[in-house]
Amino acid sequence: MPKITVDGREIEVAADTMLLPALIEAGIHVPHYCWHPKLSIDGSCRMCQVEVEGSPKLVIACNTPVRDGMVVRTDTPRVANARRGVMELLLVNHPIDCPICDKAGECLLQDYSYSFGTRFTRTEEPRRKLEKRKEIGPRMILDQERCILCRRCVRFCREITKTNELGVFNMGDRSVLDVLPDAPLANDYSMNTADICPVGALETKDFHHKLRVWFLKKTPSICPSCSNGCNITIQHYRNQIWRLMPRRNDAVNDTWMCDHGRLQYAFAHDTNRLRLPMVRRGEQLVASTWEDAVAEASRILRDGVKRSGPERVALLASPHLTNEELFRLAQLADVLQLRHVDTPVVVGQGDDFLIQPEKAANIAGARELGLVPRNGGRDAAGILELARQGSLDVLYVCGSDIARIFDEAVWKAALRAVPQLIVQDLFLEPIAALATVALPSLSWAEKTGTFTNRKRRVQQIHRALAPVEGQWSDGEIFTRMLAHLSEGRWEFEPAAVFEEITRKYPAYTGLSFAGLGLQGKTLAGAEV
Repeated sequence: MPKITVDGREIEVAADTMLLPALIEAGIHVPHYCWHPKLSIDGSCRMCQVEVEGSPKLVIACNTPVRDGMVVRTDTPRVANARRGVMELLLVNHPIDCPICDKAGECLLQDYSYSFGTRFTRTEEPRRKLEKRKEIGPRMILDQERCILCRRCVRFCREITKTNELGVFNMGDRSVLDVLPDAPLANDYSMNTADICPVGALETKDFHHKLRVWFLKKTPSICPSCSNGCNITIQHYRNQIWRLMPRRNDAVNDTWMCDHGRLQYAFAHDTNRLRLPMVRRGEQLVASTWEDAVAEASRILRDGVKRSGPERVALLASPHLTNEELFRLAQLADVLQLRHVDTPVVVGQGDDFLIQPEKAANIAGARELGLVPRNGGRDAAGILELARQGSLDVLYVCGSDIARIFDEAVWKAALRAVPQLIVQDLFLEPIAALATVALPSLSWAEKTGTFTNRKRRVQQIHRALAPVEGQWSDGEIFTRMLAHLSEGRWEFEPAAVFEEITRKYPAYTGLSFAGLGLQGKTLAGAEV
């Protein structure tokens, strides 16, 4: 590895790399706008200028290759003067409307103007007037006056999505960012342009004028929308999610996420959520205590197996549950000796980038942990057919995926034909309203645990929202049922349950809950 000296400090850097990412990797901050780790080098902003011994003039660090023995200075008066000049030029036409800009608090122009700018301006001409809050796509708006023409967004649409909606038009001081004629910014990843915009020029309609960013708390998690398992941060305030943002993981999603996944969070704090257990009394579902509802569900399962055998009891698991919850659910199926077990998952459109056809974050985990047909048992379609024929006495359904997979007439006829139906879901509709016992579930934002993505990478999610006081987690529900149906002491704590998984399943050997970190670990034999 080459060794270079930066401000008197010798560091080792990766070979065949540019100076700016090498300095960033070493923890040395050099201001920059146009450079992005996942985009091509543009070299347009000139903010990353540094002194390199032997060079007669300042060089831009983003486009200067490292070489062994290089001597670099980032803190000289000459460098400071260059940065001050760049900032002065960038602010000539900028509206300085920080009090009403959504980017305030995480804006590089704002930060660098304090660090490297000046309090005074030498221009007397009025700032140029361009379009404000221009709708450029179904999810995006553009403020042309704020744009500093770093072209990050242009390169994103050219290099990542390959859709080419954005461009810089005209020349010189008349240059302006805009969409191409008849080509709105409507690709499936359009909202990433707001993330990479270093100022407030590109904004999402979803977050526009919603909340100041300094109020937001950030919790690392995993997008629940498909089996890719994109790394995200849940940004929340006062127990409400305000936005989901991609989190860098080069092994999974680089620094991107799709617009669909980004917008799938409102259900977590929907006021129509099922919050209390309910038990059917006659024709009505009435509220119950947790203890009584879980005891009733356990009795229904036990009596169903005892009376007619496990052949007439079936389980449909949810691919939205964590590995730890699914492990307890699989143990419940083992205790009841069930064969008709499956995890139905919605299948939709995918692409060759991040969006996967299977629309659940943990379907791979469900399969790894054995929530699949056993010993010749039926799959989801077969289970519903058994129910429709009157061949099931008890059906336990976690989640409502079957309502999106099968025709309404099919799943409704099947569920209505089952004498005893237990449903565990976020909402009463569409399925839990038919249940004998309805148990409230928790969303992914209210849990701590792990998901396994399509490439068998195990990644952590962390609780961002506090559940309603007294509500049991899905894992605790399964654990309490196990206590009703079997001997032994049963408890649910995600880290401890994960350790149980590592002891039972060889693919998980060597993993630990704490050792997964923020990037996750792949299972033995997993695709890289």
